[in-house]
Amino acid sequence: MTELLVTPKSLAHMETLIDLGADAFVIGEEKFGLRLAGEFNRDDIKQAVKLAHDNEKKVYVAVNGIFHNYHLNALEDYINFLHEVNVDRIIFGDPAVVMYVKQHNNPIPLNWDAETIVTNYFQCNYWGKRGAQRAVLARELNLDEIINIKENADVEIEVQVHGMTCMFQSKRMLLGNYYTFQDRQMKIQRDKDDTELLLYDEERDNKYPVFEDYNGTHIMSPNDICLIEELEPFFEAGIDSFKIDGVLQTEEYINTVTTQYREAIDLYNEDPEAYEDEKFMLVDPIEEIQPEHRPFDEGFLYKQTVY
Repeated sequence: MTELLVTPKSLAHMETLIDLGADAFVIGEEKFGLRLAGEFNRDDIKQAVKLAHDNEKKVYVAVNGIFHNYHLNALEDYINFLHEVNVDRIIFGDPAVVMYVKQHNNPIPLNWDAETIVTNYFQCNYWGKRGAQRAVLARELNLDEIINIKENADVEIEVQVHGMTCMFQSKRMLLGNYYTFQDRQMKIQRDKDDTELLLYDEERDNKYPVFEDYNGTHIMSPNDICLIEELEPFFEAGIDSFKIDGVLQTEEYINTVTTQYREAIDLYNEDPEAYEDEKFMLVDPIEEIQPEHRPFDEGFLYKQTVY
């Protein structure tokens, strides 16, 4: 059964998403995790684990930041806390997380998520031998590459099927530099509700969401991946988890997307032909609420990646 993995914005939102059919959740603190849809402090995480386990769901905590020596004491304490509250998985990119997890008698299983570098099955299996039960594939892979990795991987495979992706990250706070140095190429633009900061590329007519947090500056893709009509090869290949990334999205948007992908998974499980017949209608409720400046695309699914 393919897992539907969602990123809630709060505990209350998580309750709603459970009712809408989400199977697992990515949560955490921005001090340790990258580009989270919502901030969950330690008390929130403790409550989230209880809520999830009471409803036979799972909680994955993102600890996939880039850690320096001065972070290590806090990181070790955080890993200890996650074992105390019994989260289901820890998402990591830094080997320091692996070393601290291994200190425990019953180490929490790991999901390896190193963003753009998760590009072949040898990498997946390397970390599988070191405690990872899952690899989160790079968003820049095409369909053939994804399927080939799944066929040769000894770990679970997770694929993002909906939402924006990070194009650039700097540990510096860069927005001031954009105002000063980039005005000729790009302009800072706020939307009508003044809730989202966008970089506007006049030449391509693209608008790139930008936000800053504890981890620095993140520039996101101008389009949203939407693969709800393209899931059949993933089902056939046995992809283990479909992720909906709700970063910079509203609760209402995440709710609608979760509902539609839940229906897609259930349709295919009941009858693959039913999914094929109805998949083109599943996208309609999402299209109705999709921001005008963010068109859908299929990411790199049918493209050859050029770095």
